Amino acid sequence: MLFLLSFAIQMKAQSTLIEDVKRSPAPDDVTISYQKYKLPNGLTVLLHEDHTNPIAFVNVTYHVGSAREELKKSGFAHFFEHMMFQGSKNVGDDQHFKIISGAGGIMNGTTNTDRTNYFEKIPKNYLETALWLEADRMGFFLDAITQEKFELQRSVVKNEKGQNYDNRPYGMIPEYKARTLYPFAHPYSWTTIGYTADLDRVTIEDLKKFFLRWYGPNNAVLTVAGDINSGQVLKWIEKYYGSIPMGPLVEKQNPVDFKLEKDRYVHYEDNVRMPMLYISMPTVPRFDKDEAALDILADILGDGNNSLLFKKFVKTGKALNAVSYHPTYELAGEFTFQISANPGSNLGDIEKEWRETLVEFEKRGVKPEDLEAAKNQHLKRAYSTIESLDGKAGQLAEFQIYLDNPNYISKDLNRYNNVTEDDVIRVYNTYVKGQKAMILSIVPKGESKLIAAEDNFTVGGDSTKYKPINYDSLKPRNAVDNFDRSKQPSKTESPVVTAPEYTITDGPGGMKVLVSKNSDIPVIEAQFMFKAGQAYEPAGKAGIANITAKMLKESTMQSDAEQMNERFKRLGSSFEVYSTDQFIVGSVSAIKNNFFITANLALNMMTSPAFKQDEFDRIKKNQLQSIANLETNAAAKANAVFSKLLYGETHPLSFYNLGSKETVESITLDDIKEYYQKYIKINNLNVLMVGDIDQQLRQQIMPMFGIFQPGDEITLNLPAVPNKAKTKIYLVNKANAPQSEIRVGFMGIPYDATGEYYRATIMNFMLGGNFNSRINMNLREAKGYTYGARSSFSGSLQAGPWIVSTGVRANATDSALIEILADINKYVKKGITGDELEFTKSSILDKEALAYETNGSRLSYFYKILLYNLAADYPAQQAKILKKMKKGDIKKLAKKYFNTDEMVIVVVGDAAQHKEKLSKLGYEIIDL
Repeated sequence: MLFLLSFAIQMKAQSTLIEDVKRSPAPDDVTISYQKYKLPNGLTVLLHEDHTNPIAFVNVTYHVGSAREELKKSGFAHFFEHMMFQGSKNVGDDQHFKIISGAGGIMNGTTNTDRTNYFEKIPKNYLETALWLEADRMGFFLDAITQEKFELQRSVVKNEKGQNYDNRPYGMIPEYKARTLYPFAHPYSWTTIGYTADLDRVTIEDLKKFFLRWYGPNNAVLTVAGDINSGQVLKWIEKYYGSIPMGPLVEKQNPVDFKLEKDRYVHYEDNVRMPMLYISMPTVPRFDKDEAALDILADILGDGNNSLLFKKFVKTGKALNAVSYHPTYELAGEFTFQISANPGSNLGDIEKEWRETLVEFEKRGVKPEDLEAAKNQHLKRAYSTIESLDGKAGQLAEFQIYLDNPNYISKDLNRYNNVTEDDVIRVYNTYVKGQKAMILSIVPKGESKLIAAEDNFTVGGDSTKYKPINYDSLKPRNAVDNFDRSKQPSKTESPVVTAPEYTITDGPGGMKVLVSKNSDIPVIEAQFMFKAGQAYEPAGKAGIANITAKMLKESTMQSDAEQMNERFKRLGSSFEVYSTDQFIVGSVSAIKNNFFITANLALNMMTSPAFKQDEFDRIKKNQLQSIANLETNAAAKANAVFSKLLYGETHPLSFYNLGSKETVESITLDDIKEYYQKYIKINNLNVLMVGDIDQQLRQQIMPMFGIFQPGDEITLNLPAVPNKAKTKIYLVNKANAPQSEIRVGFMGIPYDATGEYYRATIMNFMLGGNFNSRINMNLREAKGYTYGARSSFSGSLQAGPWIVSTGVRANATDSALIEILADINKYVKKGITGDELEFTKSSILDKEALAYETNGSRLSYFYKILLYNLAADYPAQQAKILKKMKKGDIKKLAKKYFNTDEMVIVVVGDAAQHKEKLSKLGYEIIDL
């Protein structure tokens, strides 16, 4: 029964303190301290003080997601999330983005099946402004909506669906899974993004009803975390939120148990090369007593290269990837298996071997080390959660929304700590063994013969039994205030931001070790960086750095890869090796007490690889498959073609990071050994270490690297890039593509932290370097052509490209390109406005407050210092440059670099549909 509060809560609304939870001073405590309040209108408020960094985080979570939608109106909760950024009574169109971006902050919204949240992370002096913004759209959203805004965001959401689902390989899996696994009209039987037909069906009246039904303060949790004064923040909250009237009662949705009566086989053809088998069966909702045991079961079956699925499929070369996982939601859970088979594989055979894997598990059982690994992995994840304000605020809100208990993180850990071997076997027997599943085959177009079995399921049900939501009694609710909401709060003085301290020590062989202490959490992260990335690859061997990196995660002279992976998991640690354009990087993350042994294990893997032929053959085969898969991805293909045109055919950076089919096929194991012997040397090594590093560990650091051998001095000699040429359009055909990928740009300049490169990034900021930039606001917010568009400089030690990147709906391809070029030319001709320049300065300067929050962000900062040999005060030097920039400086730089008659344009889309229209732009078109 719906009801409405028939009166406005008058100021001042007095909040009630419900809980005050403190965190102990012990560094290994995972509790999140908070105060919990309740306003008379039902708004739950959670406050968390953390004075580590001068920033604040605001998170408003509404207990409404796609599970609250009506049949044939799917996708509306997510659509509504987009609408909430279109202004409110006292906040103008697009001003929410502009205000937060101008503060150097970040903001977004996310929608899932069960909740929608909106958040801002800002320098602490903008906290009152962020609270004002969120309150205005909670209480005064309906005052600002128009049919024009509604239609524009409908177009943006459809572009998002086209980009992330329709035009992406395997992108339709969520839609097939939802409608096949769940009963007809179940709240999870459609995806959060929804069906296009449903998006076309909804009206602006539906929007208003949705807001009135679900967006009351009594259905929301407001979480504020960071460098705050809780008493002052509570006063602001009472002021801005206290008079917003309560909405209708929102009752908790109850899970409905269901089982499949038979295996449901479905399939679809996609623009892919590798057939995939996707299997899912119903389990339990989130926080159910069996969830933890099922998660551990999923780890045993399909997480890492010591899992049963890896051994069965990947190690034997039958598949590129084979994993299992167990996502859970408020109303249900899904035990899922995903196997990416080799081209031409019959998925019926893959299904048979999958079933054999389950029998192997029954014989194997559960080992004590499985539980030890699960315990330590979840402890590490808990520490990762409490490292950032985002994580802490999000965790508090999540526990409050679903459990009415923000103080659940320790109990959550105990759920996993208390799982026994018998528990894992029991849940396997209950939810997996012999249970019927949704079995989805995704096969390349024209190869339906590869499906696991003929389709035996058709979506359908009696829609007359579905009871629609009654919105008829909903009426607008108006707040009554004793202050002027139209006045934006004034910011206080910007906080003083101090870059983290560090030491750089010369180690053996000329290596450098940068160490920075951060005691926020008992975790240490390290990167072992060898100058050996893509830029160092020899001619004809593109992709060798990537294969070498992967080989360094395989067997050593002492242990096989499975044993090593098991050791890392039992420690709750992670170790990854990957290649970039400049480096091969060994990345370690570990709980403090386990860091020393983790680092030594990692270094052992990097210094004594076994280089087994069978492991090389598997990795090489998988890399070739991955390259072929990239060719079916429109965005990846656009990037690859653009790079080849800018760098030239033979330049190392003109290839995918994985290389090409021809270059990878030419690589031998001896090539890998030679590449390794040349580059993985101590004189070619830089080390970054950030985290809770005490004096004892500092003394242990240098001796760890004594196992590396010295090598010859490495120099980087890259071929010259082609000169600029007359603009041409390079058209790559992707028949019937619902979207087109567009790239526009030229070869830019090398990175320079305080030179012209830095000034050029400032110049680009308002053209395409942020959400409020001209290109994005034009293509997304004004025209509705795209989900997003951006431009950026990306120089490194050598010049890198300036590029405009976007995916647009197919029928707007030529129009979007015309707009991009017009925006560039207008920027060159008329320059930047005074308001835009002030916005640029404010945004970039204030954003530094957010730059050093986590170990990961600090590693990014130190990476630049080591790579480019930067002075410790380079951020201060940049600030001085930025403050002195004038409109004339911006215009001069734009004129110097932007000439639309000397650019490379790449379009990946349906050539038959676009070629004639694109020819009208006057540029030569070259078919690729």
